[in-house]
Amino acid sequence: MIVFVVLASLDNVAIGLVPPLYGSIGADFGVGEGHIALATTVMFLLSAVAAVGWAYAGDRTNRKPVLIAGTLLWVAGTAWSGLAGDYPSFLLSQVLAAVGLGGVASVSFAVVSDLVSPRRRGLVMSFWGLSQGVGTIAGTLVGGLLGHDDWRRPFLVTALAGLVATAAYLLTYDVPRGHSQPELAGVTYDERIHRDDLPVILRRRTNVWLILQGLSAQVAFGSLVWLPVLFRSRAEDQGYSAGTAVLVGSVFATLFQLGGALSILGGLVGDRLQRRTPRGRALVSAVGVLAAVPFYVVLFFVPMRIDVPDGAGSAAVIRAVLTDVFTEPTVGACLAIAVFALALTSANSPNWFAMIADVNPPEHRGTVYSLGNLVNGVGRAGGNALVGVVFRGLASAFPPPLNYAVGLAAFQFFFIPTGVMFWLAGRTVAADMADTHAALLAARRSADPDRDVGGDPAVGVQRLAGHQDLAPDR
Repeated sequence: MIVFVVLASLDNVAIGLVPPLYGSIGADFGVGEGHIALATTVMFLLSAVAAVGWAYAGDRTNRKPVLIAGTLLWVAGTAWSGLAGDYPSFLLSQVLAAVGLGGVASVSFAVVSDLVSPRRRGLVMSFWGLSQGVGTIAGTLVGGLLGHDDWRRPFLVTALAGLVATAAYLLTYDVPRGHSQPELAGVTYDERIHRDDLPVILRRRTNVWLILQGLSAQVAFGSLVWLPVLFRSRAEDQGYSAGTAVLVGSVFATLFQLGGALSILGGLVGDRLQRRTPRGRALVSAVGVLAAVPFYVVLFFVPMRIDVPDGAGSAAVIRAVLTDVFTEPTVGACLAIAVFALALTSANSPNWFAMIADVNPPEHRGTVYSLGNLVNGVGRAGGNALVGVVFRGLASAFPPPLNYAVGLAAFQFFFIPTGVMFWLAGRTVAADMADTHAALLAARRSADPDRDVGGDPAVGVQRLAGHQDLAPDR
């Protein structure tokens, strides 16, 4: 489990490296920030498209070599990014990395779902999802700290870390499909996905809502990769040099994303409420996403007075930023609002993962996750690209950093349709869980016909949610 958490974290580090370095990379290659932002957009989109193919291959074959191949590809692309001599080469290296990154999240999700019992899915999936959030934060921080005077360094360091993680994965246990599924205890489960299974997947209405919600959610989340740019612009507006402003932007953006760590609470609450009603996880996700919107809007307009030593080293600037949290009320207020808003939106992540596992058999989970990730990638790429256009359009009426604040605030309203779709998923999840429970019981009967595994699917859903002990079926 630890190796999968590390792999999921590192691939998000690779994604998060570029945004804090838009200006530095663009200046080195003689292109504008928009050209470098295009590389991030391409990475979001291509990794999501590639994930569908990787996930299908993982659901169809042995998952371990598929995951290793994907990891080696993104490692190679990331190293090439750090060695690129011009913009076209950099863009191609990001394309290669994106193709590999698509395989890591989708295939490892299917493996992790087989390691987790239904009763604790929200909690454990929160750690797996948190590793991705931590990776994004770490990418922002590593990009700013290691790259503020040499933008190539963080790419090479991340690629080396990816090689180490790959070597560790070679020594891990190959997890069987359905390993932790109570209905399949004591039997070998050999089911694989087939081409004609896609209509079956989409007939589960919960899958449709879980996949589509990412389109609007990720438009909002995609805009948040510009947080370092907002805080960098605020620092420049207060007279700081470009190098110090990049560092300040990266550190502030990292601090303000710490609320994502509270996704663990969202997973715990989802598990607890799921034991009361099969709608539990969907309700936690819907309420969290909708309640966060006003806090995000307020966050971008609270003024910040930045007090750091201009031109000082990284350590001195970081100490000054941390001191500002306690000595500058505006900085402390912004941090509190950001942590709370991110805690609310982060509640949907572990519950989304858990619901995919709840309503789908093991051989479909990677593919369903990848379809959701594809829609997520389209939304995130669209948000990342569109927000840049919006910022430039707003600049004529609102000088920086106000144009960034107005644009980011507007994009948070995309969370509203996301909350509605989670509520709609809550209306169909019980029936889809019952159908999946019945299908797994049928598979067990086929594998072990001498064993009685009968039962009411509706009762099975409650038992899977934790209302009754599963021991009789074991």
